[in-house]
Formats: sequence, C-alpha cells, structure tokens
Amino acid sequence: MKKISLFIICALVCVCARAEQQRYVGGDISMLPMYEQHNSYYKDVNGKKISNLITWFANDCGWNTFRVRIFVNPIQQAKGATDPSVCQDLAYVTALGKRIKEAGAYFMLDFHYSDEWVDATHIQAPVAWKGKPDAEMADSVAAYTRRVLTTLNEANATPDMVQVGNEIMYGLCGIKVKPYDDASSNWTGYLGLLKAGCNAVRELCPNAQIIIHTDRPTNSGYNSYYYQKLIDGGVDFDVIGLSYYPFWHGYLTNEQVVSKGDKNNLVKAINQLATDFPDKKVHIVECAYNFQYWPTSGVNFNTQDVWACSVAGQYNFVKDLVDALKPLENVEGINYWFPEEAGNGDDTNWNTSSGTVITSWLNRGFWNENKTTAGHTINKTGSVSSTKTAADVCAPYYMGKFVDFVPQGITNPSANEGAVKRFRNGQLVIERNGVFYSPDGKKL
Repeated sequence: MKKISLFIICALVCVCARAEQQRYVGGDISMLPMYEQHNSYYKDVNGKKISNLITWFANDCGWNTFRVRIFVNPIQQAKGATDPSVCQDLAYVTALGKRIKEAGAYFMLDFHYSDEWVDATHIQAPVAWKGKPDAEMADSVAAYTRRVLTTLNEANATPDMVQVGNEIMYGLCGIKVKPYDDASSNWTGYLGLLKAGCNAVRELCPNAQIIIHTDRPTNSGYNSYYYQKLIDGGVDFDVIGLSYYPFWHGYLTNEQVVSKGDKNNLVKAINQLATDFPDKKVHIVECAYNFQYWPTSGVNFNTQDVWACSVAGQYNFVKDLVDALKPLENVEGINYWFPEEAGNGDDTNWNTSSGTVITSWLNRGFWNENKTTAGHTINKTGSVSSTKTAADVCAPYYMGKFVDFVPQGITNPSANEGAVKRFRNGQLVIERNGVFYSPDGKKL
C-alpha cells in the first residue's frame, strides 16, 4: 500500500509540475513597423480589420512572445545595396520592444552581430569590426551588447530572452567552426565571442534567458557535438534555440519517416537533446511553411506528401507541430517566422522602391499577400461556425493551444461573465471588468 501511495504522490507531483511549466508561443514580427508605415492592414478570421496586430496576436490568439532581430549598422554595405528587410537598428528595435512589453508579452531579442543577414552560410562581421583580432572582436561583441541592452533597459523595453547570435552553428563574426572534428575550426576565438556576448547579457539583463540558436535541428550528431563544445568551453546559456523549416530540415515525427530513407526527424532529435542536455530547454525560435509557391532552390526535402503547399497545408503543418511538441517536456517555446508577411506594402506607390517592404514574396506568412482595398485576408481553411472555432480553421489561433489558450469558452466560475483571456507580463490571465484573475480563479 505504501508503494502504491508513493507512486500516486509522485505522479501527482509530476502532473502539477507539468501544469505549471512556463511555455512561450509567438512569432518574429521584425517587419511589422514597416508594413504599418506602408499602410498595410490585416483582417481576422471573421473579416474584421485588426487595429493592432501585436495585441490581436496576444489577446485573440494567445501569443505571449514576440521576437525581433537587430543589426549593428543595417545598410548591407558589403553587397552595395540596401535590403528593405534589413532595417532593424537600435532605434527601430527599441520602439518595437516597448510596444511588445506594453502589450504584456515577452520580448525576445535576436542579435545578428552583423550589418546584414547571418545564417549557416553567412557569418560575416559588421563592416566596422572586420579584420579585428579574435580578442578585440570579442571586446566589440561585449561592448555592443552592453550598449544595446542599456538602451533597451532605459526605455522600459528590457528583453526577456536574448539570442546571442542567429543560426551560428558554423561561426560568428567571420570566425568559423564546424559541428564535427575539423582542423579549420577556430573554437578558441569562437567561444570567446559567445562568452563575451553571454556575459554582457548576464550583466545587463540578469533575468533574461540566453538562447544559442542553430539551424540543424534534425541532426542529432551535430547538435550533440556543438552544444557540448559550448558547455565544455564555459559558455553560460539557458536555452537551445532551433530553426525548423521542413523543406530544409526534414520531417516532424517518426511516423512520417517510417517509409523513407532518411529516418531523422525533429521529435527524435529533440528527445535526444533531452537525453544529452537534460538541464537545457529547447525553443523553436523560427519555423514556417509555404502556402502558395513551393521553394525552387535549396530544397532538401519535398514534404508536400505530408503538408501540401497550400493554405490547408500550412495550417496542418502548424497544427502537427504544436501537437507533436506540446507533450515534450524539454520544449519550452514555438515562434513562427515572419507571420506578418503581406506582400510589398499597400502604399499607392507600392511598386516603387519607396513603397517596397520586401523585395520578393516568401508566401510563408499568415495573410494573403495580394494588395486589396479591403486589406489582407487571413489564411483559413473554412469559416467559424457552431462546430468550428477560430483555432479549427486558422493557424495563428491554433498556435495558442501550445500555452493552453482558448479564445472562446471561458468557464472559470470566478471570472466567466464578460471575461476574456489575455497575457499580462507574458502570463495567461483572465480579465473581467478591468480585474485580473489567474486561470484557477484567484484574484490578482
């Protein structure tokens, strides 16, 4: 009997701990101010104009986290031309960060430590830092990180999560490494950069989670080698951040690859991360899926056999991702990349350089990209009805299920009449007549 009672107690403890686990869901909205500047607006699942996309994501969809990238001097001088998507300087990010915090959401800051895009194949330093020795480069990383975070702190836009680098498995600021034994890797210089950035975050934002972001999410061998190198090298971080794009990285579950030659998949790799790094949480800091045109270059996996390249396919991808990752205890967050994509912007001169928000459509966002006088229609697989909620037909609403957010049907007896679910300081609360309650009915 004692053994049975102990088992029951342990089970209850596990359930309670799981129920209290903090979860984050949201998206990278780095281009939203540009769309607003160019007079774009969005419609919800019922065709109603959305006045503020940040508060709509939070209060209607249950998103509690928003990610914003930052460049040192976003001019893309190395390419000789300005990319309109590379516009996030400190002033831009400060203003957007304040809006995120004022909406009661978590703010994730993504340092690129460059003047232009950084990813697995682009690891260039900012123009002003190029050619510096490793130690001086680390000093520049530290000084810049401190300057940015000091400005954000003073503006009441303190980030809650900080990425020290963007997709940096193969290097940072021109210092190259490889996620396997290779004589060309400069791990000493590379680790110096990461420690400089992470230490600056700890100094200026001691409550922020530090994320190290890579882009080989389904390759367990690379992940294990890389993150162990960081741990052995004394890099102080909290979260393993992953990009996951199926057309580049493969399938989601074991069931989807049972008949395929490549058995790697995201769930299998994340379970391996739980084994290898039990004290590290995992956050999908980027994910997306095309709804109109399938990528024509650089595609490694044709996952259309699971998710069609369509509005329905995009919805099913999001649904499957949330459903597959929610049970995994080491997965802490999901962020969708560029959900606000809406074509070129809706100025009357939208087809000129002054009216262009992006140079080419990626068709991975949640709204139709075509410019119309009525705004941009949200992608949906049907209409809300007596049997279908917004989450049943529209991907951004479904994402809220990752944090147990339900737009309709609040049933708590202490706060149900005229109540709405929303986020305050990133936490799910129920608001009724200006009074806030916890989900279990306690007045806050």
